[in-house]
Amino acid sequence: MSSPHVVQVNMTEFCEATDLSVAYVIEIVEHGILEPEGASPESWRFTDYELAVAKRASALRKDLELEWEGVALALDLLEEVQLLRSENQMLKQRLGRLVQNP
Repeated sequence: MSSPHVVQVNMTEFCEATDLSVAYVIEIVEHGILEPEGASPESWRFTDYELAVAKRASALRKDLELEWEGVALALDLLEEVQLLRSENQMLKQRLGRLVQNP
């Protein structure tokens, strides 16, 4: 069940917010880049996180001239890099405390 703090929009609102066509959004969902709630495009509900992902996916496709498979891979790799950076920062902080308090 969704958190009450998560913004959810329908397909029309999503398309307006992302400046994408319905067909484009369906294509993004078919490639697993977005995972809206709902059984069909008419009932899909998107979160604010998915709004950001869609904008990023669209920019990657346009700027790098990638197919959707490439966009999905690029997004996965970017997410992994972000997680590794966060983990690295946490480990550096822990190491810094250990070195300061021998």
